[in-house]
Amino acid sequence: MNPSSYASLPERFFARIQPTQVAAPRLIKLNQVLASDLDLDVHGFDAPALANLFSGNLLPQGSTPIAMAYAGHQFGHFVPQLGDGRAILIGEMRDRSGVLRDIQLKGCGRTPYSRNGDGRAALGPVLREYLVSEAMHGLGIPATRSLAAVTTGETVQRETTQPGAILTRRPAGTCCRSRSSP
Repeated sequence: MNPSSYASLPERFFARIQPTQVAAPRLIKLNQVLASDLDLDVHGFDAPALANLFSGNLLPQGSTPIAMAYAGHQFGHFVPQLGDGRAILIGEMRDRSGVLRDIQLKGCGRTPYSRNGDGRAALGPVLREYLVSEAMHGLGIPATRSLAAVTTGETVQRETTQPGAILTRRPAGTCCRSRSSP
């Protein structure tokens, strides 16, 4: 995995941040088809090593983890600075077609954009995003793709206490950069 070219932008566009370590990551699901499409060789890794990788406990060599800042509309108003509150871009890689793809960890801890949230994700929403994103892909609708889901061995407090989880994903907005892009 290559360091993120987004990280080469001026620092007002992101915050450098490491994923928060988790107690006992366990791999729930690895999307072997997407891993192959990304030309990601996972065959030499056992389930605990993959769980550490897809939880953020272990980062790929050369990784430059960042939380991205952006502007947009929220609650009907333009907000000049928003950002990834619980997603960290761990890097970019070229898929089999030569397209540069972002790889993110969602639910891996607080970022400067978390706005008092814990930056974590519960297992239910992680599984829902995994299933829905892959269903949309199967229907031919461009969307974020899910690479892996892991449990953290920790709990998160929402309305009730729930098991924590992290989703490794390839965001949909990264599909337009070809081999000639930075």
